[in-house]
Amino acid sequence: MTTNTVVAGENREKLEANLKKVEELSQRLIGALTKRHSTPTALNGPDTSLYAKAAHAYMQEWVTNPAKLIEQQVGFWGKTVTHFVEAQQALASGKLAAPEQENAAPRQDKRFKNPLWDTHPYFNYVKEQYLINADAMRAAVEAIDELDPIEKRRLRYFSQQIIDMFAPTNFLATNPDALMRAVETEGESLVRGLENLVADLEANNGEMIVRLVDEGAFEVGGNIATAEGEVIFRNRMMEIIQYSPTTEKVHETPIVLFPPWINKFYILDLKPQNSLIRWIVEQGYTLFVVSWVNPDHGYADTGMEDYIEDGFLKAIDVVKDVCDVPKVNAVGYCIAGTTLAITQALMKKRGDKSIKSATFFTALTDFSDQGEFTPFLQEDFAAGIEQEIDQEGILPHFIMARTFSFLRSNDLIYGPAIKSYMMGETPPAFDLLYWNGDGANLPGKMFREYLRGLCQRNEFAEGRYQILGETLSVKDVDVPLMSIATETDHIAAARDVYRGVQLMGSRSKTFVLGQSGHIAGIVNPPGKDKYGHYLNDNLGEAFDDWKAHAEHHKGSWWPEWEAWLKKRSGKMIPARAPGDSGIKPLAPAPGSYVKLKAAKQFQ
Repeated sequence: MTTNTVVAGENREKLEANLKKVEELSQRLIGALTKRHSTPTALNGPDTSLYAKAAHAYMQEWVTNPAKLIEQQVGFWGKTVTHFVEAQQALASGKLAAPEQENAAPRQDKRFKNPLWDTHPYFNYVKEQYLINADAMRAAVEAIDELDPIEKRRLRYFSQQIIDMFAPTNFLATNPDALMRAVETEGESLVRGLENLVADLEANNGEMIVRLVDEGAFEVGGNIATAEGEVIFRNRMMEIIQYSPTTEKVHETPIVLFPPWINKFYILDLKPQNSLIRWIVEQGYTLFVVSWVNPDHGYADTGMEDYIEDGFLKAIDVVKDVCDVPKVNAVGYCIAGTTLAITQALMKKRGDKSIKSATFFTALTDFSDQGEFTPFLQEDFAAGIEQEIDQEGILPHFIMARTFSFLRSNDLIYGPAIKSYMMGETPPAFDLLYWNGDGANLPGKMFREYLRGLCQRNEFAEGRYQILGETLSVKDVDVPLMSIATETDHIAAARDVYRGVQLMGSRSKTFVLGQSGHIAGIVNPPGKDKYGHYLNDNLGEAFDDWKAHAEHHKGSWWPEWEAWLKKRSGKMIPARAPGDSGIKPLAPAPGSYVKLKAAKQFQ
C-alpha cells in the first residue's frame, strides 16, 4: 500500500466520522424544530388566490394574444435546447471546460464568483439553465396584463422570491464552494454548519433566523452604546437617558431624540467614531434620548395613544422640567418620526407649543404609495398579522425581522445561510449586524392601529386620523422642520418621505436627501466623506424634479443640520450634567430596557 493510499484512507475515515456526527446532530435538530413558535399560514406566503388570479390572467392572455406567449415559450425552449447542445459538444470535445457563451452579456452576480461556475461543464450548465429559467419566469410574469397593478406587483415580488430560493448556490449538490470546503475539511465544515443551524434554531425557539453576527463579540454598555450618561426617568413605556456634557457651555434649548421602537436606540451610538449621540453632545447640546421598553405579552393593549401620552408627551414634559425651559427641539427616527408628526399635530390642537423645532429621520407621514412593502400590506398578510396578535398579544420581533430580510433575501438570508450552514463559517463580529438582530417586539394594539390606520388607510395624510379625542392631519404639523430621507432607503422611500413633507403645514421646511440607505445614510459622521447629500430649497417641485435641480454636497449632512438647529437652540449657558436639576439618576446609560432580548420572552 502506498503512502498516498494510506493518507486517502485516513481522510475517508475522518469524513465518515464527521458524517456520523451529522447524524447525531440531526436528533438535536429535530428537538429544536419541535419548539418552533407556530405562526399563521398567511405570514408564510400570499393567499393562494393570488396565483389563481395570475393563472386566470395568463390564460386570458393565451386566448387574446397567443402569438406573444407562444413566442416566449419557443424562445425559452430554444435557449434551453441550445444550451444543452453546447454543453454536450463541450463534453464531446474532451475538454473539461464550459462552452464559451458568444455574444452573452457579462453577468455581475456575486453568487457565482467561483471560477468553476464558468469553467466546469456541470456547474456551468446548472448556472446557465437557472439563469435562463429565471429570465423566463420574469418574462411570464411581465406578460400578464390583465391583472390589478397591486396584484401584479405582489406577483412580481413573490415570483422573485421563488427564483432566489431555488438558486443552485442554495443547495449543497450544486454549490462548488460548499462541496470544495467539505472535501478540504473531510466533512468538518458540514458538521460545523449543522451545529450553527441547530444553535440558531435553539436560540430562536425553532424559528430559522440566520445568525448574521458573532453575538459574543459585543456587549451593550460594554463595547457598544458606551456614551456617558444617566437614566433620569423611567415608566412602563420608556427610560429617558440624559447624556453627560463634553463642553463647558451648551445651548439653552435641549434636544429630545425619539428612536424607533422596532429596534434599539444604540444604532446612534455603536462606537465613538460614528456615534451621532456623542457628536450632538460635542456640538454643545444637552441631549436626552428615549430608550423604549421591549414589550412582552402584558403590553397587548398598549396602543399608539400610550406611545404618545406616556412616551412623547411625557418625555417632552420631563425634559422641560429638568432643563427649566418652555420648549425643546425634538427628533424622531423612522416610526418615531411618524409618531412625532402625529404628536405635534395633536399638540397644535391642544394649543401646546412645547416643540420649538422638529427633525425627522427617514420618517413617513404619507402612505399613499406602499412601495416595497406592498406585498405585505394587503389583506391576507394583514389578517395573518392580526391572527398572530390575537394569539400572542404582541407581534414577535422575528416576524418583522423576517419581513425586512426578505426585501434583500440574497444578502440577508441565503448568503449568510450558505456561509453558516453549508460552509461552516463563524459569523463575523460586525456591530451593525449585531444591532440589526437585537430587535424588539411590538404591542398588538399599537401595531394593529399602525397597520390599518396609517399604512393601509393613510388616515393621517388624508386628515382623518383620530386619536385621544382629536382628528388630526399631517397639515397640522406647523413647527419649523428638517426632514432627512436617504437615496436607497427600502423602508422609507425618499420620494414618499418628500411627499409627506410637502403636505405638512410648516412655513419653514428643509428637506435633505442623503446618499445610501435607511441606516448608513443617517449614521454618516463627518470626516469620512463616504456619502454625500443633496439640497434644494424649492419644495414645490415633484420629487424627481427636486432631485434633478438639487445641489450635491460631499460628506455628511450632520453639519448642515447642526447649523440649522443652532438657529433654533437659544443662547449658550453653563453645561447641564445629569443630577444637576435635583432629580437623582436611576442608572448609568444605556439603562436596563435596552438590554432585554426579544427572543427570551418566548422561552
